[in-house]
Amino acid sequence: MEPLFETKKELAKAKFFHRVYAATVFVGICLILNYRLVNFPRGGGRRRAWIGIFMAEFFLSLFWIISQSVRWNVKHNLPSKERLSLRYEEKLPGVDILVCTADPILEPPAMKQYEDMKIQIESATEKGSISEELRSQHKGFLEWDHKVSKQNHQPIVQIIIDGRDTNAVDNEGCQLPTLVYMAREKRPECPHNFKAGAMNALIRVSSEISNGPIILNLDCDMYANDADAIREALCFFMDEKRGHEIAFVQHPQCFDIISENDLYGHYNLVENQVELAGLGGYDAAMYCGTACFHRRDSLSGAKYSYDCRNINEARNKDKRSVDELEKASKVLASCSYEKDTQWGREMGLVYGYAVEDVVTGLTIQCRGWKSMHYNPERPAFLGLAPVTLDNSLVQIKRWSEGLFQIFFSKYCPFIYGYGKIKLGARMGYCNYLLWAPLSLPTLFYVIVPPVCLLHGISLFPKVTSLWFIPFAYVFTTKTVYSIYESMSCGYTLKSWWNFQRMQIIRRATAFFFGFADVIIEQLGLSQTAFAITAKVVTEDVLKRYEQEIMEFGSSSVMFTIIATLAMLNLLSLIGGLINTIFLEFGALQNLISQIILCGLMILVSVPIYEALFLRRDKGCLPFSVMLKSVVFASLACLMPL
Repeated sequence: MEPLFETKKELAKAKFFHRVYAATVFVGICLILNYRLVNFPRGGGRRRAWIGIFMAEFFLSLFWIISQSVRWNVKHNLPSKERLSLRYEEKLPGVDILVCTADPILEPPAMKQYEDMKIQIESATEKGSISEELRSQHKGFLEWDHKVSKQNHQPIVQIIIDGRDTNAVDNEGCQLPTLVYMAREKRPECPHNFKAGAMNALIRVSSEISNGPIILNLDCDMYANDADAIREALCFFMDEKRGHEIAFVQHPQCFDIISENDLYGHYNLVENQVELAGLGGYDAAMYCGTACFHRRDSLSGAKYSYDCRNINEARNKDKRSVDELEKASKVLASCSYEKDTQWGREMGLVYGYAVEDVVTGLTIQCRGWKSMHYNPERPAFLGLAPVTLDNSLVQIKRWSEGLFQIFFSKYCPFIYGYGKIKLGARMGYCNYLLWAPLSLPTLFYVIVPPVCLLHGISLFPKVTSLWFIPFAYVFTTKTVYSIYESMSCGYTLKSWWNFQRMQIIRRATAFFFGFADVIIEQLGLSQTAFAITAKVVTEDVLKRYEQEIMEFGSSSVMFTIIATLAMLNLLSLIGGLINTIFLEFGALQNLISQIILCGLMILVSVPIYEALFLRRDKGCLPFSVMLKSVVFASLACLMPL
């Protein structure tokens, strides 16, 4: 019998090319680290800078090795919905779709198809309340009155459409699915556990009302882009040979409004087509929190067993009335229900982490389940990406903080996953969990070499030295391979360049603050907070984004750091060249590597210089940021080594 989905490995030629690249770069890295050890300066500022750059290069090398694990075993899955229809058209299991909302202002619901509903949503969002006409139509809305608030209210559950009712049809006479509105109970004295708590309440309530064996979870700012998405996902779960092993099928996060060359690097095609597919190659695709199909049993805490096969078994329809179902569901959505249970630990999404989705996926895999990454040519679901730099960095900061928090916890893949998932999968997880500490070597590389250039201190071998060869080879080869990898995934050269800029900006700001917050939390000085990423923008902001003009517009600390680094490299290059040429602090060949580094940083920072000195729109950098960046950069230039 032909399978319902096929797994295709990377072409042998591409795999051979990558392994030759990886092996030669690894040799080059070893030579670079050896150079640092055998040429240790005897003392002074150069010695301190040398120790720092050795540690930075060592960590970057370690991270590069970890990142190769996801490229070593790239696999792509191809479902066959035609075979599914031929075999199981009359036996397809029910699918419960759970849509989470957090803040209707910051995360506007995506409603593209039905104009009346769109108008109602926009009206409610603008007013901050539901109109009396709508409130009277739905008793669930009537329970929101002046006596309750978002953080203090009873559980509210209303079955708006009962899918069992034969009269519940659309204009074309097609049966409508069950539609349920739920607001779980919240009390000031009870922790609500953010999105994880909401998802767990939705899982319980859906099990009471519809109890579909498959769950699709989406965010409220997403919409379906492919009518066949559910059928394709069912191909994985219903495959006769491998389907019973699969806990969830993760689609990549794709976005609706993306500039032509992906200004902020949101639509990371390499991540979707290579890195996440590489994790899926170890049967350990990462759960990303949305656009994911789950087997209900695995999400509810069940360990893998061969008995979890028949998801298409006929389920008896519940004979209880709508009122009885709503009453029973309210108990499941109450604050007290989870007391003295395994919810938030062994059942449902795990509590206590800013990225509860990733740690939940890991625990499911460690219970014996497998997971699949599926990246169709036509994105199945589209969401809204931040269109301002500030909002983008806030989102990345939350992710990097939450991921690094997992690395420090008992769920660290190298410890928790030992003997449960493959080594490649554990390394692949760390490719994401170690985002935050990447900030330290990156900041060192964009601060210390420029300052050393200004002082005439060489940190790299002369161009005429044989030791220069491994530095040049590793830099050139990694750059060329990165361009090849990006363009083979569909990026343009400008998209690749934009992504390199964003990588530096993210590491120097969002990753750094994420790293600092985790360290402070580990010291017991603060607790994790959940930050919602704003998705609402004005027309002028959206217009600048479409024109690929970076949006600043505030005096954020992150923007001050970005501007300071840009000014530091500019001043260091100018001062270093003047000292080298006119004051003869050393031959040019001693400092050529640092000159190249500064030059590249300046090229990457061109949009920042424009925002500082040339632009006059609302998205430019304020004068206060320019002033602070010049002062801080000047102080750094005067910093003794």
